Amino acid sequence: MPQDHTGTTMTTELKTPLEMLYHWEQTAGNQIYLRQPINGVLKNFTWNDVGSQARKIAARLRAMELEPGSRICIFSKNCAEWFIIDLGIMLAGHVSVPIFPTAGKETVEYVLQHADVKLVFVGKFDAAEQSFSYIPDSIPTVVLPYHDLKGTYTWTDYLNIEAIPDNPKRDLDDLMTIIYTSGSTGQPKGVMHSYATICWAAQNSLHELSVKNNDRIMSYLPLAHITERVIIELSSFYSSAQIAFVESLDSFTRDVAAHRPTLFISVPRLWTKFQMGVLAKMPQKKLDLLLKIPILNNVIRKKITSALGIDQARAWASGSAPLAPATIRWFAKLGVNISEGWGMTENAAFGTAQLPFRADKVGTIGKAYTGVDIRLSEEAEIQVKAPCNMLGYYLEPDKTAETFTEDGYLRTGDKGEIDAEGYVRITGRLKEIFKTAKGKYVVPAPIEAKILENTNIEQVCVTGNNLPQPIALMVLSEEAAKHSQDQLRESFSATLEQVNATLESHMRLDHLVVLKEEWSIENELLTPTLKVKRHVLEERFKDLIESSHADKVVFVS
Repeated sequence: MPQDHTGTTMTTELKTPLEMLYHWEQTAGNQIYLRQPINGVLKNFTWNDVGSQARKIAARLRAMELEPGSRICIFSKNCAEWFIIDLGIMLAGHVSVPIFPTAGKETVEYVLQHADVKLVFVGKFDAAEQSFSYIPDSIPTVVLPYHDLKGTYTWTDYLNIEAIPDNPKRDLDDLMTIIYTSGSTGQPKGVMHSYATICWAAQNSLHELSVKNNDRIMSYLPLAHITERVIIELSSFYSSAQIAFVESLDSFTRDVAAHRPTLFISVPRLWTKFQMGVLAKMPQKKLDLLLKIPILNNVIRKKITSALGIDQARAWASGSAPLAPATIRWFAKLGVNISEGWGMTENAAFGTAQLPFRADKVGTIGKAYTGVDIRLSEEAEIQVKAPCNMLGYYLEPDKTAETFTEDGYLRTGDKGEIDAEGYVRITGRLKEIFKTAKGKYVVPAPIEAKILENTNIEQVCVTGNNLPQPIALMVLSEEAAKHSQDQLRESFSATLEQVNATLESHMRLDHLVVLKEEWSIENELLTPTLKVKRHVLEERFKDLIESSHADKVVFVS
């Protein structure tokens, strides 16, 4: 029986998602569970609808006579069918392998081959024909009802079968899913999670996040990513919280406003875009003035949060990458207290969270969840041990062995520190630390966080391996692009001076480089979870990085 980090035995009985499906079918069959917008109209799915379609998928998979435990791929943006397919794969006794809908040809081909995938469910995409072309003809496909693609089966045809009548059970030790990391270096690794490891995180997250069965939650961050999979999809099987999806990027605000989520989780880049959107309509000086006026300040807060669709949320969170403390404090003035959390694919995204929100702990990733033991190595590496730690990397025992200590702790690769109250602060990635030509080490993450306090900057990467002094590559925010170059130069020069004043001499930035092209998943400078691919960025702009500049702020046309 698992114990928490204080040694207290945890008595909650662990159930599989299938057991929960059977429970909701019996007790809340007509309750609306999933809400999918299609051409601006909401299509609702009850628990009975979800169960019926999942059982039909299981029937078809059984009819295909695949070997038990075969790998079945879900290649799609978030949608109601994603949840249904996942349950159908479980019902049939197979293993799900999700792929990010933005994945490139090389990644798709590698994952399908490495996992020996037997069937691909093809769903929503921004560039459907291109993404579909990455799937080899030798692998059968099921095309969801969002695109007119010529797959092996249409969604309608595949579901044209009698649903299985039985309620299969899965052993908690059975392999449930292989999640390929979207790592910023090398080929993705297949992280193996059993029902026990990943569902332990999902079931326990209900308590940690105070999720209730009347909660409304949006699912829009990629389900191929561990956080969305555990905290949104899998946890909803235990809570029966109502889940709504986003039809497209253009309809994002509309769809969030229509659902009015009670819990809202996002990533730093989207929080920043929200902030920039507000400031585009109301300059900071005017906003500051209005927030100082009694009664009116509450009206302003309500108006802004209502326009964003998050006014009925009781909790807001951010993950995937650090959110600038200045941004967190900016939202706090609007009554939106964003709690940061931390987790990895390898520990089922169940590590730490700053819940409840504490203003004096902004900049930390909070404390360890119940049942998670966190320690620091001699190198200050954060290491974790919990029942949600992965089984290992698929077909890569050597890499698995390297990732765990002899006493079973997961090596996270993150450097950190832990204060007297147990709050953890990440100070950088071990692999991202670089050495200047002076032989001094530089940790980029804290410097990047300081730079991002300038709201004219949306993306930043501090680099400088073997340079006399480090430099920073930056991309302008959408609002900043409206300013003149002279205005921006003045702003960035001030930021450079302020940041350098807080750094040791060997860490001080020589200059800032403002790039014209935005870093994105499409140009392969960001991972699917919007992390900077540092090695790709450094290679692509190698000549620019190594060039010397007289100006302290350099604009690249």
